[in-house]
Amino acid sequence: MDALTATGLVLLGLLLLAGGGEALVRAATTIADLAGVSPAVIGLTVVAIGTSLPELVVSLMAAARGEPDLAVANVVGSNIFTVAAILGLTALIIPLPVHGTAVRLEWPVMFGASLLCLTLARDGAIDRVEGGLFVITFAMFIAYTVHVARRDVSAAEARQFAEQAEAHDIDVRPARKGTPQLLITLGVLALGLASLVAGGKFLVDGAIALARIADMTERVIGLTIVAGGTSAPELATSLVAAFRKRTDVAVANIIGSNIFNILGILGVTALIAPIPVAPAIVRGDMWWMIGTTVLLLPLLRSGARLSRAEGGVLLGVYATYIVLLWRS
Repeated sequence: MDALTATGLVLLGLLLLAGGGEALVRAATTIADLAGVSPAVIGLTVVAIGTSLPELVVSLMAAARGEPDLAVANVVGSNIFTVAAILGLTALIIPLPVHGTAVRLEWPVMFGASLLCLTLARDGAIDRVEGGLFVITFAMFIAYTVHVARRDVSAAEARQFAEQAEAHDIDVRPARKGTPQLLITLGVLALGLASLVAGGKFLVDGAIALARIADMTERVIGLTIVAGGTSAPELATSLVAAFRKRTDVAVANIIGSNIFNILGILGVTALIAPIPVAPAIVRGDMWWMIGTTVLLLPLLRSGARLSRAEGGVLLGVYATYIVLLWRS
């Protein structure tokens, strides 16, 4: 396979992943709305998890293809990218409000999940038992998140979640809740799943080919091109919210997505087949993931918002990481 074909596969894969992920989120949001689930619960669970579906598909396919470096690097690189690049860029456009739950609930879980991931990967693999631990921990987090969403969400967050849920709903004319809307929604759901599967295959095939052509490791490709590409839904959502000045839940969504990346994606992948973890990822990239997580806490607590200057700091950290990664 030549470089042009490999690049085309990567771009086609990213396009299908983005479209499939969006279709799946819209279908899941509509189904949850039809079932009477509150907008806050939808925002904190369906939307946050849905934007990470491209990472899930890519990691599963990479592991199935015998490319564990790509599977793990995709998750680790995505978490670094979302915290340092996406939050940094979004805060440069408009300072991001930080609500209490992001500091009290989401950040400690994200930090704990990152630390747990590093600890379990130090022996060179994440096995099925450890994957099961990840999945159980994630299920407990979701249950507690639903509890918090029903009781402790502020008025501003509730409004933002309602707007977010409405924006992701499937608008069917005539708009009425019933069988026609449900059938259309299920069709969108099936289309989204098919697009995700096809997009994941194209992206993994193209990324592996590019790595071989450019004489780079799957780790580097996974940490950069694949991680940035699969995080495109989070980037697009955050930038649109920033330009519309609707950023009340932007920080919570990013942190929730990162929690799912570790506990959900690595957990499910390891349950299917144990994942070998390259020493370079354990020694370097996972520490960067933990470092950006630790750096985020004082920025979140510095004044109930993430300022433009703090966004610049995060972007500077990401640029430093990329330069050091490529030099290595």
